[in-house]
Amino acid sequence: MSVRVLLVDDEELLRLAFGMILRAEPDMEPVGEAADGAAAVALARRLRPDVVLMDVRMPGTDGIEATRRLLHEVPGTRVLVLTTFDLDAYAFEALRAGASGFLLKNSRPEELLGAIRDVARGDAVVSPRVTRRLLDRFAHRLPAAGDDDGGGDGGGDGGGSGAGGAERLRALTAREREVLLGAARGLTNTELAAALGLAEPTVKKHLGRVMAKLGLRDRVQAVIFAYECGLVGPG
Repeated sequence: MSVRVLLVDDEELLRLAFGMILRAEPDMEPVGEAADGAAAVALARRLRPDVVLMDVRMPGTDGIEATRRLLHEVPGTRVLVLTTFDLDAYAFEALRAGASGFLLKNSRPEELLGAIRDVARGDAVVSPRVTRRLLDRFAHRLPAAGDDDGGGDGGGDGGGSGAGGAERLRALTAREREVLLGAARGLTNTELAAALGLAEPTVKKHLGRVMAKLGLRDRVQAVIFAYECGLVGPG
């Protein structure tokens, strides 16, 4: 089955370039293009793409709001955001809105294709260490662990602030909490396996159970949840 991709960017030349790259692959199918967030949401509702390649800085409805709306209105679609810098605040906000990762606009074609395939499989394309760098830099934007305002300014499905987050944590076993804590601290699956004395496939299973119990999409959302509910602090 081909991965159906919706291209969203206000620069027509970039949409053209990405489309050419995708059409050269037997397992990729660009199904539509949009130049702003509102058009992206409308197209996604109609086309039901597997992955949306989403620019974040666009006039009108930006990629952050579009991501939030799209994932609410078109469940099952995943968003891969495009950024200019690897520690762009916009990228972090898009992750909080529910995106499955981010990609630099100057990435090589093979990186673009690999990221789209990863996201389509349900993986996140932000490495654990980059996720930690993002969270360390922007942790002051997260609500305090004691806040009970229901998620602040748009934590999306990954929001874990306040008593609600603590309540959801109680659903985890002690081992699952250990795995979540390690992932939030930037450990890879291999490093988690070594630290906990587990096989790597076992770590993956625990992470899968964590995300299922907490209602999270992927590793990125799990890490953000750990910060928002106070399981891990910045620094």
